[in-house]
Amino acid sequence: MLVLSRKSGESIVIQNNIKITVLEISGNQVKLGFEAPDYVPIYREEIYLKVANENKLASEIVRDSLKSFAKKFKK
Repeated sequence: MLVLSRKSGESIVIQNNIKITVLEISGNQVKLGFEAPDYVPIYREEIYLKVANENKLASEIVRDSLKSFAKKFKK
């Protein structure tokens, strides 16, 4: 993991088109601003993990459904 120190108002640029700016630091909380192309999804980690888990579950449902569907034709 790359670790950088930034002060309020300072930014980090990723791949020439993603800019993350520290907007505010208050206690143990940091407020960040993101500028990125529309095609770049940005999630809070807890939301990203929830979406990834839901996608995994959805793909398993399809796989199980296909197995069940195939069994009906074998009979």
